[in-house]
Amino acid sequence: MSQIIALTNQKGGVGKTTSAVNLAASLAALGRRVLLVDLDPQGHASMGSGIDKHDLETSVLDVLLDDTAARDAIIGELPAGYDVLPGNGDLTAAEVELLQVDERQGRLARALVALADDYEIILIDCPPSLNMLTVNALTAADGVLIPLQCEFYALEGLSALLGTIEQIQQSVNPELEISGILRTMYDKRMSLTREVDSQLRGYFGDRLLKATIPRNVKVAEAPSHGLPVSHYARFSRGSQAYRVLAKEMLSRLAL
Repeated sequence: MSQIIALTNQKGGVGKTTSAVNLAASLAALGRRVLLVDLDPQGHASMGSGIDKHDLETSVLDVLLDDTAARDAIIGELPAGYDVLPGNGDLTAAEVELLQVDERQGRLARALVALADDYEIILIDCPPSLNMLTVNALTAADGVLIPLQCEFYALEGLSALLGTIEQIQQSVNPELEISGILRTMYDKRMSLTREVDSQLRGYFGDRLLKATIPRNVKVAEAPSHGLPVSHYARFSRGSQAYRVLAKEMLSRLAL
């Protein structure tokens, strides 16, 4: 059975999509069968994987609306070794359309059941908001990976996300867990980073991942080339950091 991990944070600009793409690539490099689900209408995870989001015959929206089986919408044989269930701006219609269908919060979970034997790990890149798409991701997921930038506003709004996770646990997915808190754009030389770091350790304890993702220009450049940083700049600090993250996640998931 696949382990399904949703990467989510309703605050934008924290490295959520970047982490989804690069974690997928790093896990694939370690020999794991990985699927990345792009559930963000921006379609950046698809683009960062080398997929033209404007030229999709089918997307995750078609899967959510039961127009296409998940397996038929997946794009494989990508350079980085993982598969993608792509998304694009069409997902902006999902919020309205899903409100009109039965079992709307469980559509993604039902679709991914059919892929349980195809992949060891399924990563879901969520939109930067707590909407019906995010609810679908959390309903389908076994765990949540929360990228968090070590800045003044890092913890603001996090309580809303934790509240949503708790609601999902109590209603439709009691097995949902927080798989880890990932510190991104990390610079331990800054006093603010150390201060936020201390707050995170006090609040989350061992749910705070040891791996950290530093600010790195190669990580920022890689998406414009349609590649994860491991294929754009293999020996960069960013690439090395995501390899460390992948190994820690495998250890935590006992895979």
